[in-house]
Amino acid sequence: MWRNVFIQAVFQVAVLLTLNFRGRDLLHLTHDTLDHSSKVKNTLIFNTFLCQVFNEVNSRKPEKLNIFAGVSRNHLFLAVVSITVVMQVIIIEFLGKFTSAVRLNWKLWLVSVVIAFLSWPLAFVGKFIPVPRTQLKDLILRCWPKSGESAAQQTQDDRIAESRV
Repeated sequence: MWRNVFIQAVFQVAVLLTLNFRGRDLLHLTHDTLDHSSKVKNTLIFNTFLCQVFNEVNSRKPEKLNIFAGVSRNHLFLAVVSITVVMQVIIIEFLGKFTSAVRLNWKLWLVSVVIAFLSWPLAFVGKFIPVPRTQLKDLILRCWPKSGESAAQQTQDDRIAESRV
């Protein structure tokens, strides 16, 4: 799970920073007024929340390559994802005054979906990153010896404990 969390966090931060600082140019909004293009850019940034919807599918099976296996049998999961997507559309398209968002044209909706879709192949590739068998907390604890004990003694104690398992 940590592998997926890290990959998705890096991906989403990269997307958000890119859209925030280069969004007007990348989305060809430089011909609009600064106020309108900023609102469109910020709405698209908000709409990249769809990455989380796609990531919900990734998170169903963090160790399996086929993340879609059995998805149609999980009605609660499908309901949550559907409600999330419907609420996202309602917020963007109909609650603009309340949320300071503007309506997006179909091209920008497509951009949002394509960006969100990229989380699936990233998660797929990420599953090939090897994960150590030792838990993260155990690795961290090895760095700090117990009070009054040398690091060498603790490492020897850890090896003895691992050999018993």
